[in-house]
Amino acid sequence: MAVISCAQALQFLQPRNLSFPPSGRLPSQFPRVCHVKTRVSFKSRKTTDITPNLLVRASSSSSDFTSTIGEILGEVSIFTASGEPVLFKDLWDQEEGMAVVALLRHFGCPCCWDLASALKESKERFDSAGVKLIAVGVGTPDKARILAERLPFPLDCLYADPDRKAYDVLGLYYGFGRTFFNPASAKVLLRFEALQKAVKNYTIKATPDDKSSVLQQGGMFVFKGKQLVYARKDEGTGDHAPLDDVFDVCCKVPVA
Repeated sequence: MAVISCAQALQFLQPRNLSFPPSGRLPSQFPRVCHVKTRVSFKSRKTTDITPNLLVRASSSSSDFTSTIGEILGEVSIFTASGEPVLFKDLWDQEEGMAVVALLRHFGCPCCWDLASALKESKERFDSAGVKLIAVGVGTPDKARILAERLPFPLDCLYADPDRKAYDVLGLYYGFGRTFFNPASAKVLLRFEALQKAVKNYTIKATPDDKSSVLQQGGMFVFKGKQLVYARKDEGTGDHAPLDDVFDVCCKVPVA
């Protein structure tokens, strides 16, 4: 079983450890998680079946999204962790329901195991405030189940978006530079102990078969019905929205 240690995960995120010697051979300290035996092809992103002129531009502010983004996202189909297709609009009350939609990177990302662990620990607090927590990751449902079983994480809160449709609609960052070289990724070093605990049962088997998916970044969104009231895109790997801030936003949204 391929298991990555916390130290390897942190080392993997440091750009200086991605430089190769003139010989082209990988240095001995390079983490094994990067040794992919299968051929990797980073293809251009596929477009979704959402009408192109409805795709929103990248933003970290809810005011920069189109006012109909909730309706657009509502028509996006993803999968439950058990493999059943479901529309976003069926995940919470589209009139007055409050929902936090956390888009993870891929299910094999150690930093996303850390975020999923934090979401699980905060779930009771959000539940008591009448807020539904929804975690979506890149990968197939079987990859989602690996995370859910090993972390563990509640299956009824976990969804899979193998084609990254929701990520495209919300304009989340994608690319090699964002994944490996963004300064925002250094924030993960501040959560060393939490990350170490989260990856205790980690396995690289949760990584999507489509290796281009590992370049996808995530984000955090809060909806009141169809209305987007909070939006934050991850600038880089491990750059997650503080859940205390997200909870405060939920508490400040006026009740109809």
